[in-house]
Amino acid sequence: MNTTPSEPDGEPTSDGPRHTPVIAQEATTEIPVHLLFRDDDSQPIALRSAVVARRQGTGEQPKVGRRLAPPAAVPLRPAPPVDPDLGERPASALPGWTGLVAGACALGGVGAVLWGAGAVPGPVARLLGLTPHPFQGIGFGLWCLLTLGVILVLFAFGGLGRGRVGQAWVLTLFGDYCGSVRRTGLLWVSPLVLRRRVDVRLRHWRSEPMPAVDADGTALRVVVLVVWRVADTARAALGVEDHEGYLSEQVEAAMARVLSQLPADALHEEAPPGFAGGTPTLRDAEAVGDALTRMLSADCAPVGIEVFSAQPTGIEYAPEVAAAMQRRRIAAIDAKHRDSVLTSVVDAVEETVSRLTARGLVELDDYERKALVKDLTIAFYTGRCGAAEGT
Repeated sequence: MNTTPSEPDGEPTSDGPRHTPVIAQEATTEIPVHLLFRDDDSQPIALRSAVVARRQGTGEQPKVGRRLAPPAAVPLRPAPPVDPDLGERPASALPGWTGLVAGACALGGVGAVLWGAGAVPGPVARLLGLTPHPFQGIGFGLWCLLTLGVILVLFAFGGLGRGRVGQAWVLTLFGDYCGSVRRTGLLWVSPLVLRRRVDVRLRHWRSEPMPAVDADGTALRVVVLVVWRVADTARAALGVEDHEGYLSEQVEAAMARVLSQLPADALHEEAPPGFAGGTPTLRDAEAVGDALTRMLSADCAPVGIEVFSAQPTGIEYAPEVAAAMQRRRIAAIDAKHRDSVLTSVVDAVEETVSRLTARGLVELDDYERKALVKDLTIAFYTGRCGAAEGT
């Protein structure tokens, strides 16, 4: 039973004992851990050649996994073109008291003309403290003065308006943009222009559960919360038919692009190179929200919408696949537990056999070494599983 481990060709041998790994292969076959100890062997296990993670002193090479791009790496598409001449600019608006004074003066002039022509009834004149004049008729000149006075009254009082906090007016005259008014209080604006009120307050929009798919094609239901406001009233009101509808459509499109880059969950996956925290998934709400915000900001800026935050508040599996994915997640948790237990068992077996042979306590040939490894593996694994189930 006295056997001596053979040395690789070209390497010098040493007389003293040295650490000899029990399991030392340059490449192995990756076996799903949750299928390794299955009692039911009716279903064949599909094996795929791979290289497992490096372990000290074994000569194994690190596993090369699938590198997934994080959501922040999603390229931005060119923004839709807009009219370069269309941009918010302040419009002329007078204080409201100017319209009141002008209207009162015009109304007083109309009354004076009527009183001078004797068209004011006697009771009304006596009520106002005026001396009634005999009616002498209204000639063409008086009719012109009355018409001008009425027009001035309508023009003065018709231009009065109330500017509210958080809202602005977009003014157009015969289809031409005249400017925007963001002032508050009583204002006077020409009654000839068409006023279109736009809400410029900070607003939030919570979507209904929208359908989407992840990188693996799994159906999802996503709810997104968007915080936004109108930054350019001219582009929001005139550059697009409905800026709120445009925002909702862009949210759905951007969400589909971002969510299709990553899987919802990394089941049975190990950390690929470059990702210390493991495979990136859609559960990283901060990274997904940053990518979604960046994409929405670029798409909505040309129409005057400023997006501050676009965050998914809920990412769930669609009802038709929820049960199956729940079972798969439970199987992944069980496989992860078995993998950790198996790794510790293999390390313990390797250390035990190495110490026995290094100290000269036993001398084993290949057959005896394999038998010892098998017995120790079964004993250690049974003990670890029993302790884990007991806790």
